[in-house]
Amino acid sequence: MTKTAATTHAPGPRNQSAVMKKGWQIKKLSEVCEKITDGTHQTPTYFDDGILFLSSRNVTSGMIDWENVKYIDAKQHGEMQKRVSPHINDILLAKNGTTGVAAMVDRDVPFDIYVSLALLRPLAAIRPTFLLHFINSPMAKQQFTKRLKGIGVPNLHLEEIREVEIPVPPLSEQQRIVKILDEAFEGIAKAKANTEKNLENARAIFESQLNAVLRSKKWKWKTLGDLCKDVEYGSSAKSKKEGKVPVLRMGNIQDGKIDWEDLVYTDDEDEIKKYLLNYNEVLFNRTNSPELVGKTAIFKGKMPAIFAGYLIRIHRKEDLLDADYLNYFLNSQIAFDYGKTVVISSVNQANINGTKLKSYPIPAPSLSEQKAIVAQLNKLSEETQLLAQAYEKKLAALDELKKSLLNQAFSGEL
Repeated sequence: MTKTAATTHAPGPRNQSAVMKKGWQIKKLSEVCEKITDGTHQTPTYFDDGILFLSSRNVTSGMIDWENVKYIDAKQHGEMQKRVSPHINDILLAKNGTTGVAAMVDRDVPFDIYVSLALLRPLAAIRPTFLLHFINSPMAKQQFTKRLKGIGVPNLHLEEIREVEIPVPPLSEQQRIVKILDEAFEGIAKAKANTEKNLENARAIFESQLNAVLRSKKWKWKTLGDLCKDVEYGSSAKSKKEGKVPVLRMGNIQDGKIDWEDLVYTDDEDEIKKYLLNYNEVLFNRTNSPELVGKTAIFKGKMPAIFAGYLIRIHRKEDLLDADYLNYFLNSQIAFDYGKTVVISSVNQANINGTKLKSYPIPAPSLSEQKAIVAQLNKLSEETQLLAQAYEKKLAALDELKKSLLNQAFSGEL
């Protein structure tokens, strides 16, 4: 079967001749929309209340976030309405940020949009939901991606959006396709919700067991200061993009482990000598956002590294405190809950200093019992991670199924 050649900018439907034989037409978005424009190009003045103001961050693939919005006053609203007055069943398309995702206006409320959003108002010859499904399809995404302009933060220009090609069947066929897709996506959404709940439960299994072990009445409790020789703040020297030794920062502490991505470096021999990490040393994040302060990781010696000033190195008494046991404890809900009682907070930042860290109450079984607990938790962690991976694969498969259905729909194969 002969295939129609692709356009200069981006391919249209995968099988144009197939859809043409079914009475479909290949049109540009400018031909199926009475309006394609964008929001205000002026940065508004925001208020605590007033008229809703949306940007690209409020649009995901198929949904508008009406909660995390900003507000403008009536005067600005009046000016912005002269450019574009959004209403129900319009399509909002992200021009930058997560470009190419779209959602339909599903509320009959006054609001305005920023320049990061394009507004598409379909003509009577195309159902709004059909247009929305197309814009969120891989076929449209491919065209949008090829049309991105700019360096640094690429974005979609209105003239490029207008040139994107869409296969347009008769209205009755559009209605049939929309019905099939809506029913299928409802089933996929339910399956994803169930899988996400199972994934959440799998992760909760480990936390529940960790807390149960730590709260056992068999253990005597001491302070962390009783089990440590000292705590030490990291380097305050300026790091650089390249160098001899990595400098671990708070972003390198993830899920109890060292994340070796996004590294900075130092060549300073004095700093390296003073702050070089040893195998099994535990690092505590003393300054971060309120929800992340106190996260902890253990250094397993993948490569030589030092640590930055927002981290604290814990010099434990090795005959009293196992490193992995300490790491598990400081990442437990018990430790995070205690941290909330001693944290010092300021605007968007929280701090737990070394003195407060040494005050942490910690269950203190014998060293041999700690090692047995670690072995038990390591095994459970491995099992729950395998379970979580299985659920994550299922979520990925559901996303691929949705993409496949959209591909079939706009290639005339559904």
